[in-house]
Amino acid sequence: MRFEKDVQKAREFLKEMAHDLGFGDDSDRADRLFRAVLRVLRRRISPQEYLDFIAQLPICLKAEAVNGWDLNEFPDKSIKHVEDFVKAAMEADSRAAAHDFGEDPKETVRRLFAFLKKHISEGEIKDVAAELPEEIKEFVLNA
Repeated sequence: MRFEKDVQKAREFLKEMAHDLGFGDDSDRADRLFRAVLRVLRRRISPQEYLDFIAQLPICLKAEAVNGWDLNEFPDKSIKHVEDFVKAAMEADSRAAAHDFGEDPKETVRRLFAFLKKHISEGEIKDVAAELPEEIKEFVLNA
């Protein structure tokens, strides 16, 4: 069945992500981190750009990426610096944040963006970055 293949693709994506993040086989931790970062990203960039960005993800992860999305969250101009972005992502992860983000949360988020750059086209990464404040833009582009 097609659905089983889609689920398998998502599992493989999260497993590779966990490995790249240094989480070993803990794909659940990678998934929580991924969802938290996407929740913040969707608050900071335009809805259309966010949809273009997630279009390149496995279908099951696209569903996670829009789960609970409130279009009234955009644009969240309070997220101006990398530290603001990381803090907001940790708040989105709530109870598991200390574990999921590890000892250096900024580095963990940087590694997540580096991973995403392997799976999202360069043009789309640049389009997303163009909508971010300069400091966060450079952080994403240099991940």
